[in-house]
Amino acid sequence: MYVIGNVTLYLGLILSVYALFAFLFGAFKKNEKWINSGKNGVLAIFLLTTIAMAILLVALATSQFKFKYVSNYTNLHLPLIYKLCALWAGNAGSLLLWTFFLTLYTVLITFSRKMKGNKLMPYIASILLGNTLFFYFVMAGVANPFELNEVSPIDGNGLNPMLQHPGMILHPLTLYLGYVGLAVPFAFAISALILKTVDSSWIRMTRRWTLIAWLFLTLGNVIGGRWAYMELGWGGYWAWDPVENASFMPWLTTTAFLHSVMIQERKQMLKVWNVSLIIISYALTLFGTFLVRSGILTSVHSFTNSNLGLYFLIFMAIAILFALYMLMSRFHLLKRDSGQFESFLSKESSFLVNNLILVGAAFAVFWGTIFPLVSEAVNGVKVKVGIPYFNSVMSPLLLALLFIMAICPLIAWQKSSKKNLQRNFLLPSALSTTVAFLLLALGIRQAYPVIAFAIISFMILTHLLEIYRGVKARHSVTNETYPLAFIKLLTKNRRRYGGYIVHIGIAFIAIGIVGSQNFQVETMKTMAIGESIEIEDYKITYDDLGLKQEGMNDVIFAVLTIKKDGKNLGKVMPEKIFYSNWEEPSTEVGLLSRWDEDLYTVISSWEQDRRATFVFRINPLVKWIWFGSFIVVIGTIFALFGRSSKEIVPKYFNSRQVV
Repeated sequence: MYVIGNVTLYLGLILSVYALFAFLFGAFKKNEKWINSGKNGVLAIFLLTTIAMAILLVALATSQFKFKYVSNYTNLHLPLIYKLCALWAGNAGSLLLWTFFLTLYTVLITFSRKMKGNKLMPYIASILLGNTLFFYFVMAGVANPFELNEVSPIDGNGLNPMLQHPGMILHPLTLYLGYVGLAVPFAFAISALILKTVDSSWIRMTRRWTLIAWLFLTLGNVIGGRWAYMELGWGGYWAWDPVENASFMPWLTTTAFLHSVMIQERKQMLKVWNVSLIIISYALTLFGTFLVRSGILTSVHSFTNSNLGLYFLIFMAIAILFALYMLMSRFHLLKRDSGQFESFLSKESSFLVNNLILVGAAFAVFWGTIFPLVSEAVNGVKVKVGIPYFNSVMSPLLLALLFIMAICPLIAWQKSSKKNLQRNFLLPSALSTTVAFLLLALGIRQAYPVIAFAIISFMILTHLLEIYRGVKARHSVTNETYPLAFIKLLTKNRRRYGGYIVHIGIAFIAIGIVGSQNFQVETMKTMAIGESIEIEDYKITYDDLGLKQEGMNDVIFAVLTIKKDGKNLGKVMPEKIFYSNWEEPSTEVGLLSRWDEDLYTVISSWEQDRRATFVFRINPLVKWIWFGSFIVVIGTIFALFGRSSKEIVPKYFNSRQVV
């Protein structure tokens, strides 16, 4: 296994160089045989990566501790599912997984029926192969997943307890699929610049790839938030940790791109802006991998003892400089025949403002993330930027974004008239104002949540009103029943109405964020068995403290009975889990989740007389975050399966030359 594993790495490195050369030479000479040879090389690289993945998975599953990676991240008593998940627990394994996804994307593109004879394909494959070559170089020379121990240990170190959670199964996978997926539109964009194809054809071809990457980034961030909420015991779902920020920033810029490309497709505007957004999004994925593997910033998510930071920094610099050179050298072509904004009160302008807010938010997060490095370079002291900075900056940006999302569907292209604005916004404005007054009547005096909930209601109402008007218009024209008209309306324009579903999901997420950030209640109390505490409308009784064993782990658990307004809601059991191979215990919260609020309980400490100290938190509306995320995913999938764009990209080869 050791020999085969290493052979796959070195052969993969050699074939990456060969396939890259074959594609470029074939494209330059317009030689079909070399192009096909490059495609065969891509397939061989993917097969080698798959074999390497299979070997490492088998080694992890069967506890072959002769491999350093296996002994570092597993042990004999680790459940099988987490042994397999250890593949992405460390540097070498996660790099192999990244390479697998990258070669998978490359195979799907190069062998796509729509890419047959496409003059962009050799360049797209070459750019993706450049990424693959870098990862194989790093694995072969610096972070070899098949490195052997000098002496094979009897047992391994085991997996960090914080990683022994169901979130470990999906969170890294979805994030990596999103990160790697953004290399695809980047490759399309740079290839189009190389060939001076500056129309919208590359955007139409790559829209689904970008949307898939965005979907996986969304899933990765949401699953990570849920994991943090359940595992760490701190009561939150987003801590603005540097590595969390690294996955959030490309999500913001990709979101901006998905909106702005609609302007280019319709009006031939923002060509430079769109290419820039793709370059920035791709660069931010490299920046994220650099943060995780460099150790320059403290994070619970980063890999320790890593010496890969410099390699990623060099690769990131080369990729960005090359992309910027291509952008600047084609700048005059991108600016030629570009459309112009005709009115500030237009859909185009609202999309542009949406983009500026999203990019501004990404920059604010980026600045807060790197500020410790800047402060250390300037003053010699690493000043950490905390949660208050991010919340204070992002809160008004969230409101501005929601407001733009609310008005955008009802604004006309080119120019909106005063009459149009009055007709479209009178009812939603009146209803959202009513919501604000109702909140004030209920005793809410904080300005931010009142304004936020009014804007969110305004946003939801404008989207529902737009859907209602579309259904009504279709019904009047076709005489279809309203349910049938509704279904036909949505399925005939999946891209548009899938976007509306996503927007409504974002509104639900915003409800959860605003509620949980502004109305959280927290208390700590040391209690004896049988004692009760009242917090808001809850009565919590401490029933018992026990010890149990789960495999090799000792678990301290408390039993709490929960009542609200005199009604018994059941029991929760917060836990502390002690691992035989780890000093610090992990926390499992006791959670009672409802649509209006979560009761979040943590056992902090205990005494021999069985008195225990608990932290109780009431987190309002958190469930809306997870529900809204589900709606976002549904809307994205709905939009993905719309009618595909027609292939309009010129071909290199004639029909006899294309295979």
